[in-house]
Amino acid sequence: MNDSVITLVIYGIPLLGLLGYYRKSRSRKLEATISARKAAEEAGLLEPASLHPLVDHTICIGCGSCISACPEQPHHHVLGLIRDKAHLVSPSDCIGHGACKTACPVNAITLVFGTETRGVDIPLLGSNFETSQPGIFIAGELGGMGLIRNAIEQGRQAMDSIREVVKKQSGYEYDVVIVGAGPSGFSATLAAKGHGLKYLTLEQDTLGGTVAHYPRGKLVMTAPVNLPLYGKVKFRDTSKEELLEFWQQVEAKTGVTINYSERVEDITPDGKGFVVTSSRGQYRARAVLLSIGRRGTPRTLGVPGEDQNKVIYRLIDPEQFKGKNVLVVGGGDSALEAALSLSEQPGTRVTISYRSEAFSRAKQRNREGVENAKNARRMLVLMSSQVKSIGENHVLMQHNERELKIPNDAVIVCAGGILPTPFLKKVGVQVEAKFGTA
Repeated sequence: MNDSVITLVIYGIPLLGLLGYYRKSRSRKLEATISARKAAEEAGLLEPASLHPLVDHTICIGCGSCISACPEQPHHHVLGLIRDKAHLVSPSDCIGHGACKTACPVNAITLVFGTETRGVDIPLLGSNFETSQPGIFIAGELGGMGLIRNAIEQGRQAMDSIREVVKKQSGYEYDVVIVGAGPSGFSATLAAKGHGLKYLTLEQDTLGGTVAHYPRGKLVMTAPVNLPLYGKVKFRDTSKEELLEFWQQVEAKTGVTINYSERVEDITPDGKGFVVTSSRGQYRARAVLLSIGRRGTPRTLGVPGEDQNKVIYRLIDPEQFKGKNVLVVGGGDSALEAALSLSEQPGTRVTISYRSEAFSRAKQRNREGVENAKNARRMLVLMSSQVKSIGENHVLMQHNERELKIPNDAVIVCAGGILPTPFLKKVGVQVEAKFGTA
């Protein structure tokens, strides 16, 4: 046997084996990507919720670095390679992290809001988070940044900008009024105290904002972030309860003050500053930071009996409904997650009502969960149904052509919210509809 044959045996055969393994692995990944994309199309889940990547396929080299960088990728097939180009495979699972853009070596990814068919209202902001109304700033979810880590960072950065605006001003009761104590508002509050500013934080509900209203036990995706006055926080996967408990500890340790159960009703210009009117009084401030959510005011059903105390618009603790008859109204992820949480409580009889024929706006895992609960007889699912009236011990439903009267102890309406766009325009903040643009 000559040297060339020996070399072929030693090196050639293993290389052919590696090549075959590579091709097989690549084929499996392509099949999984196409399958995930098809599933998203069939479910009608092709509209990203917020900030998401737009890939320029004339530049993309198909290296897959964006896929590896996506923090959701182990849990959801968000990005994938099709014909050697990166594609947004499961748009509704994208959380707007932005790691894909940073990881791309050829700058083929742009982060955008909305799509060609579905616009998203976003306030116009400068690089310092100031709106079109000088002195009013926005950070966090309202500005399109719903991810906790990014919202925290925006709150800190926005307060740095506000510090520059107010440091040469005097004559106001407060340097800044912070509206909202969610991730960005809490971070901004800590930063304001750290800068020695005269601040006032108003929160219409409780610490945590949107996070506080997740169903009990729901995991919150976070990543390491620097929290003002505290330092580096290294949470990655944590429960809602653990995260809120940590924030409460930080609140106590740092001594920041937050006015809870106080809703902001109006903001009017006052010289170079503003008069902020709340449900408790009026405050004069040089600047205002809006750190409120995008849900705004909960959307109601507008039916007789909805004003009863048993009707609520957020599920906080499923355990309080143990052994009761509960109706959940809605077809999005929040409705399905609420119904699933309730169905796990001993003795709770859950009905979910949705006006359409399919849960087309919900994630696949939630739709599968509801289907499993239905098959296990832990949940009654009424598609193409509407609430007609809410009685003291029952609910009257219209289901297809039938009228149903079902026993009821509580109604949870998860029909989304009315965006605070009118409020923003009222206080002079310009809002722009984004259709797949940055």
